[in-house]
This record gives sequence, structure tokens and C-alpha cells, in this order.
Amino acid sequence: MTIQSLSAAQAMGELERFGAVIDARSPAEFAHDHLPGAVNWPVLDDEERRLVGIEYAQVSAFEARKRGAALVAKNIAAHIEREVMDKGKDWRPLVYCWRGGQRSGSMAWFLDQMGFRTYVLAGGYKAFRAAVRAELAELPARIGFEVVCGRTGSGKTRLLGALRDAGAQVLDLEGLARHRGSVLGVVPGCAQPSQKAFETALWDVLRRFDPQQPVFVESESKKIGNLRVPEAVIERMRASARCLHVEMPDAGRLALLQEDYAFLAADPGLFCRLLDGLVALRGRETVAYWQQRVRAGAVAEVFGELMRLHYDPGYERSMRANFTGFAAAETVRLEDGSPPALAAAAKRLLVRAT
Repeated sequence: MTIQSLSAAQAMGELERFGAVIDARSPAEFAHDHLPGAVNWPVLDDEERRLVGIEYAQVSAFEARKRGAALVAKNIAAHIEREVMDKGKDWRPLVYCWRGGQRSGSMAWFLDQMGFRTYVLAGGYKAFRAAVRAELAELPARIGFEVVCGRTGSGKTRLLGALRDAGAQVLDLEGLARHRGSVLGVVPGCAQPSQKAFETALWDVLRRFDPQQPVFVESESKKIGNLRVPEAVIERMRASARCLHVEMPDAGRLALLQEDYAFLAADPGLFCRLLDGLVALRGRETVAYWQQRVRAGAVAEVFGELMRLHYDPGYERSMRANFTGFAAAETVRLEDGSPPALAAAAKRLLVRAT
């Protein structure tokens, strides 16, 4: 059989048709970012790649290639024995490495020789990455966003979840970024992805939306934790004529914040470290007082003051300055963040949208 080479655009439009998308790069490269749904079959692991590189630089290219060939053959044999023996002749893998060179070529050659119709991504991950960046600049223009605005603790994220459960198209930027967006927004036990992995996941979501239907998204800032939202996405959100303004009584907001951030009440040390991030805005004296109250167990009091003194001031001014449609935003009133209240609101919004 003949190995077929696909451009990044071809491969990205047909990812679901392959029996497997095989990333032949090292585990560290794979962890940083990879094609959606890819599996990692490294032809050289991280340490082997490092040692071959040293031999290439310090001994000779010829000796390094001999060493590398032996390791590659051994590793590919192990992948085949572990992953391929149960595959039928109709199994069609797509293989890629960094630039579509020797690593993916070696893996593809073995699979092709076994009789599988094998595809290689021309230009490798590097070409895929360039194509993702190009599409992220273009895809948002096709989408009609409905921007969900509201003060901190008003249930915006929960409303997005209820909308998704009701069948709406939802772009959950905080979910993709694994961060809630504020200075307290860490997700316990969950590190943020790399910027490249965030953008790949975002592209994978955007490409699946029906442009004829609205997409609900929260009114995020340009950064979510350590990650930057691509400029074209932010610009499209901020230019949206459709905004929703979620309102909830302060008592409900406080209860919801305590539910969502219960992990901070359980870890006063972490809460105090995160509060250090507010010193530049609120002053050392105020932050030290909040930290003292956290250590004393007065978490509800601190959340209430954060709402009143940190999050709420300037909220409407910021929304009006950044989101074109906010002045004419439709109000969505929630008494609390309970599932019935959220489901009812989502149902009303979807009926209105059709």
C-alpha cells in the first residue's frame, strides 16, 4: 500500500474518520498540546530523545542515527504488539510528529507494511498549530454570541450549564481554561492547560457550532487565569448585540459563592495566599484584615466584603465599556442558584431564542 500525505486543512476536516490519530512525539511534547483525540505512541521517550540529541551534538550524526534507529524500532514494535494486534484491515490511522519527518515516517512505514491504509500529516504538529491559529482568527466571525453578563456569584456559569443541558450551544471558556476567571478562580487539583492546548480545545469546540444557532458565552475578560482568550473571540463577544444580564439577590449570591468556593473555606492557607493577589488593588491593610477573618473562620463575612468592596464596584461601568449590547441587555432574574430555578430560566431563554 502507499502512505498518503494529508495537509493540515484536510486532516482537521476529517479527524473523526480515522481509526486513530497517533502522535509519535515524546510524552512531554504530547502533554504540551496535541491534536484532539490523539493517542501518544512515542517513537522516542523524553529521555531517549535527550540522549540521542546529545550523541548527535557531541559524537556524530551517524552514531546518533544508529542509536536512534535501534530505539525507534524497539519502541514501534512495542506499540504494535500492545495496540495493533487486534485491529482489522479496515483500520485507518493518521500519524504525525513535530514536522512530519522521520518519527511519523517510521511509524507510518511499519503500519503501511502491515497492510493498513495509513495517513501522515504533512508538516506535522507545526502545520496543525499554524492552521489552528488561522482558523481561530476566522471562526468567531461566523458565530452569533449571546453574552451572559452578571455580577460575581449571580449564577452565570451555572446558567450556562443549564442551557447546555437544555440543548443550547454553549462556549464554556472557563471550563476549557480550567479556571473560574477571578483572583480566587483556581480549580483545586486541576492545573491550567498550556496556551496552545487551550487554543486547540477552543478551536475544537468552535468548529462544531451550527452558525445558524446562537452560542451562549459568559462575559469573560481577555485573560482567564494565566491564559489569553484569542483576540478574535474577545472582539466578537464584545461586539455582540445580544447580552443577557443575570440578576440574583445578594443573599443568593453569597450562598452560591460559598458553595462554589467551599474548598477555600476548607483550606484557609490557600484562601489567604490567593487574597495576596488583591494587595495592589485593595491595599495591604484591607487584605490583611480579610486574611485574619479567614483564619478566624469568618469566611462568609469575607465573601460578603469581597462582593461589596472588590467585585461589585465598577461592574456596570466595565460591562458598558466592553460589551456593546450591555446597555440593551435582557434581564434574567434568578432567585437562587438551584437546579429548578436555572432550568426554568434556560427554558425561557431557549423559547425566546427560537
